Amino acid sequence: MIRDHRVVVVMPAYNAARTLEKTLAEVPRDIVDEIVLVDDASQDDTADLARSLGIEHVIRHDENRGYGGNQKTCYRKAQELGADIVIMLHPDYQYSPRLIPAMAELVASGLFPVVLGSRILGGGAISGGMPVYKYLANRLLTAFQNLCTGAKLSEYHTGYRAFSARIIEQLDLDANSDDFIFDNQMLAQVLGKGFRIGEVTCPTHYFGEASSINFRRSVTYGLGVIGVSIQHLLGRTGIRRSRFFAS
Repeated sequence: MIRDHRVVVVMPAYNAARTLEKTLAEVPRDIVDEIVLVDDASQDDTADLARSLGIEHVIRHDENRGYGGNQKTCYRKAQELGADIVIMLHPDYQYSPRLIPAMAELVASGLFPVVLGSRILGGGAISGGMPVYKYLANRLLTAFQNLCTGAKLSEYHTGYRAFSARIIEQLDLDANSDDFIFDNQMLAQVLGKGFRIGEVTCPTHYFGEASSINFRRSVTYGLGVIGVSIQHLLGRTGIRRSRFFAS
């Protein structure tokens, strides 16, 4: 708990058995009240390992529902647990759990209702192992998204995010995709409702066990990002009504 705010960390997991223990070891349990891990029908023993490591709430999907579908389960469970602050942390050790206190503090203090862990701010993405083509795509897509949304974020594609629970309650998450584009649709909803987004510098670690989508899926994701951005622009300028904006 931080500033009397109940903190719940959610972990959308798929085949994370090789990195889960390392990730969990750095989660600051002095401020994190509950951990939720949702195993999206992994082919390894992620769920059993999570239980053996003492994770309080382990949910296993019988069938793979996709990255977005996994997150929907994560956020629903966090709400059931009475979370005030929800932090999504990938269990693949790509993002440092040691940033949880800083991200939670920014939300609890009321400075920002949403905080992203940015791999770009500190300039260490490539040195941390991010493939060059992914870095370049990240920069180009982010520039396009900022033009469309009017925001000035350093990146939209991080999987490390902290939310005030009251913000999540106002988002129609079920209307979003069950695939990877869910992340961008969620941020489009946040910006469309006029909420501010803060960022903190986040070192990143790309290695063999870290989860990453292949080139083909990356292209599909990139096209989806462009589509979401254009929808947002049309809604923001009043050209066409967009579901990402408050009615």
